[in-house]
Amino acid sequence: GTLMEARRGLFAVRLPSSHLLLKTSVVSFFLLAVHIGTSGKASGAPMRRLLQNPVVSRLPISRRLAGFRLRIHRRSWSARSSEAKSGGSYEQKLSIMQQESSSSTGKESKGITLEDLKFDNLVLRELPVDKGNNVPRPVKNACFSLVDPTPIEDPELVSASQDALNIIDLDAKEVERKDFAEYFCGNKILSGARPAAHCYCGHQFGYFSGQLGDGATMFLGQIINSKNERWEIQYKGAGKTPFSRTADGRKVLRSSIREFLCSEAMAGLGIPTTRAPTCITSQKTKVVRDIFYDGHPEDEQCTVITRLAPSFIRFGSFEIFKPEDSVTHRSGPSAYNVEILEQLLNHVIKEYYSSIWTKHKESKDKGDMYLDFYKQVVRRTASLVAKWQCVGWCHGVLNTDNMSILGLTIDFGPFGFMERTDPEYICNNSDNDGRYSYKNQPKMCKWNCFKLAEALSPTKNFVFDEEKAKKSLDVTFQEAYEAEYYGTMRKKLGLHKGVDEKRARQLVDSLLDTMATSGADFTLTFRNMSKCVRGLVNGAPKEGEKDEFLETLKKSSLATHQEILDSLEPSMPIEKIKVLVSMARQNPYVAQRFPSLLKDLKKLELLREYNETPEEERTKATDEKWTAWLQNYRQTLLKSTNDAKQFADIANEMDKSNPKFILRNYMLQEAISKAEVQDYSYVNALLELVRNPFMENPSSEVGFTKKKLETYAAKPPKEAAKIAVT
Repeated sequence: GTLMEARRGLFAVRLPSSHLLLKTSVVSFFLLAVHIGTSGKASGAPMRRLLQNPVVSRLPISRRLAGFRLRIHRRSWSARSSEAKSGGSYEQKLSIMQQESSSSTGKESKGITLEDLKFDNLVLRELPVDKGNNVPRPVKNACFSLVDPTPIEDPELVSASQDALNIIDLDAKEVERKDFAEYFCGNKILSGARPAAHCYCGHQFGYFSGQLGDGATMFLGQIINSKNERWEIQYKGAGKTPFSRTADGRKVLRSSIREFLCSEAMAGLGIPTTRAPTCITSQKTKVVRDIFYDGHPEDEQCTVITRLAPSFIRFGSFEIFKPEDSVTHRSGPSAYNVEILEQLLNHVIKEYYSSIWTKHKESKDKGDMYLDFYKQVVRRTASLVAKWQCVGWCHGVLNTDNMSILGLTIDFGPFGFMERTDPEYICNNSDNDGRYSYKNQPKMCKWNCFKLAEALSPTKNFVFDEEKAKKSLDVTFQEAYEAEYYGTMRKKLGLHKGVDEKRARQLVDSLLDTMATSGADFTLTFRNMSKCVRGLVNGAPKEGEKDEFLETLKKSSLATHQEILDSLEPSMPIEKIKVLVSMARQNPYVAQRFPSLLKDLKKLELLREYNETPEEERTKATDEKWTAWLQNYRQTLLKSTNDAKQFADIANEMDKSNPKFILRNYMLQEAISKAEVQDYSYVNALLELVRNPFMENPSSEVGFTKKKLETYAAKPPKEAAKIAVT
């Protein structure tokens, strides 16, 4: 069988006679295939060199043999079943994945080589693939389009996450190979991989935008690891695809470092996320970017990261079948094509919602299966956003094309961890209306689920019951969201099962209100709560006694008078604001032309209200509010137990749920600034730090001085507030 595949591949090749070297490679490949077909053995070194040849790997013979795996060093060829399944349900794998991400040392890999990676690109076999030109264009009636990466010159490794590489069993020593960066930026293609770009659409800031797709991202292949799990690996920033539109398909160093580090930081926090094994850059291949949108473009380094997930299929993947939108008058490139929609649904359910597939596979009517699938997607999405809220993390661009169908955090752009507690916090400086603010995230995720229900029913005759799905949405989402949100918050505050649920929720809600009114740092406040619990060994402070914990909290976590004034400082001079307001009264479009005007006016209004209250009254009101909450909190815990040892155990568990370190924007910017002058020490040190953000005393291996760690575990400096991410 191998021999016949090789013959068909060889004779399908048509080459000019001048390509002697290439012909020699093809003939060599053929002779090796003949040798394998007759003897069942392969000589490791020659075959490995040939498979590494980027030209040979693209030949028809290579593609036909891609369904087989070569095991080198006294291993034999063996046909891989096209039905290779990942062991256990996706739900079980996701749970294991999160446990391993927080417990892995990242230093103990004894894995395989690049040549031994086992690709099985099931998704390209089960879903329609477009084979047209690699130029921007509409891609109709296909879920993927075959592409080729664009090389970068002299690629160099910025950083590699061994935790992520361990998922695909790659040995740590492989990172030290001279050609490692070549493979992980797209200059060379791993044997068995087949780059492709995924087609999807999306609702962007509430409006349907039609075809979007992987404009700067490329599917590389699906790897089967030693646990028989299938993991999709991607390039991001490796060049143009049919979905690049007017862009160049490239990413730059600053945005790539942000996504690389935050992907791994979310894994360290135990939040479902895509992973980022590597970050590769080039000092010589540049692209032009207008960093500040001020008409002063600069050359920036092309950078490529790899991304890893069970799948990158998203809500927008199902919107390619959408008929013409009544508002934007745009439609999906495969509008009304329910045949492909059914293929996509069946593939996703069978591979990632296997319990639902097993339950319904004998049924002729798939409507119930699709509804069960939809509800489970809603639950995972609700659970995910609840986890974000519990660490104060904002995505920034929660469009339908940025929502994972598996409930993973995906597509890291203008994200941000909320520092000073503010329900109105907006991490994306170009989100002028606050659509994706901290308080709006759950609502927007539910809205996206609403749009998913519409996407799953592009025609009235399709078996998915859109109305029944929409009717179930509110209850399904809210139940899952509240269970995850309050369940996690109970852990963060040490409110164990002995505490009444109603009282626990009241404590959580009133704490966040108290934190917001006092400008408390979100992360530091929760981290400090374990100190309050440890102090209960000696009982609660008596009336009239000084509350030592509150004094500590005020110094470490609450906003000072000056910090609040700084946060309310407008971005424009007062005189300019007055002029623009005067112009806006005559022409309302002025406000649209200067979106920062509305933000500055809101700040000035808050500043006026703040200054109307004397400072002594504000301080007294803050103290009284915190004293009342702490009294309620302590009484609740003391009623549940008076065992000193149990208080210590509760406090220790709280520290496992409340990170000491988060990836603040100013920390990222420090790492980016150093990386731009080829100093990657801060990137690697931050990677080590966010792998285990709950450590009280990080080891010296992290790479930061003790003083720097103390700075990162404290409130951000004043300059941090000036960083804007769009």
